[in-house]
Amino acid sequence: MKHLLLALTLALIAAPLAAAGQSSTSASAQLFADPAADGGGQVLSPAQASGTSIAPFHQFAVGGGVSPLGVGLQVATNINQHLNLRGTGNFFGYTTTFATNGFSANAKLNLASAGAALDYYPFHLGFRLSPGLLFYNGNQLTATDTVAGGTSFTVNGDTFYSANANSVTGATPANGSATLNLATTKPAFTMTTGWGNMIPRKGWRVSFPFEIGVALIGAPSLKATLGGWACTDQAQTMCTDLSSNNAIATEVQADLQAQVAKWNSDLNPLKTYPIVSIGVAYSFGPR
Repeated sequence: MKHLLLALTLALIAAPLAAAGQSSTSASAQLFADPAADGGGQVLSPAQASGTSIAPFHQFAVGGGVSPLGVGLQVATNINQHLNLRGTGNFFGYTTTFATNGFSANAKLNLASAGAALDYYPFHLGFRLSPGLLFYNGNQLTATDTVAGGTSFTVNGDTFYSANANSVTGATPANGSATLNLATTKPAFTMTTGWGNMIPRKGWRVSFPFEIGVALIGAPSLKATLGGWACTDQAQTMCTDLSSNNAIATEVQADLQAQVAKWNSDLNPLKTYPIVSIGVAYSFGPR
């Protein structure tokens, strides 16, 4: 993984240097070229005369699409006939409510990421291979939950009861929060393949690129907390503040940690994030 990340980073850094070198070579070719045969024509480099080569970073494209990373915006520029440099940004937000094990939860999905990729077209056709890096990954799911006073909730197979609010004792119903982080590995290596060039070398300037692949984000990480008051019996004769240091609070918190450990173990194999996107792009610049 480290070698792949290093190689791609070096490639991204080296691209402008390669472009500069190519521009210098082109300039030299024009400087020493023979005058035109008709005595008055413009002196052209071999690449210009053939009409098949566009200088690096002289063509551009902008586009948008949708994928599991959210709503995506992309920009691309040419490096040579086989290679484009592409930047991506994605965002999406969604809120919902659900109930489980006695908890009533308000959940929010936040998707926000940004990265870059090298689009390699080996056959001068639409097929491409695209290694890249997800430099920023803020993808996560957060939830806050409450348990109505007097009702039961289950943690790690054990049942407890949320305390009724009591101004005399200071008791409040049980509540909690959880965060599922989808960005353990930063930056994350991405690898996709697809069809469609954001910068068509001929034909229409509008394209409809499609890609499929993965981002190696690392195992998701889940964290959860419980607060408020909880009881071991429905009659609420044995209740405590879950932030206290006593037998009931220790039991509930130990069950919570055991439950979170089980969930993290279940999530551990999910170290790759799917990328399946389709969009539309428009290119401009010399053809």
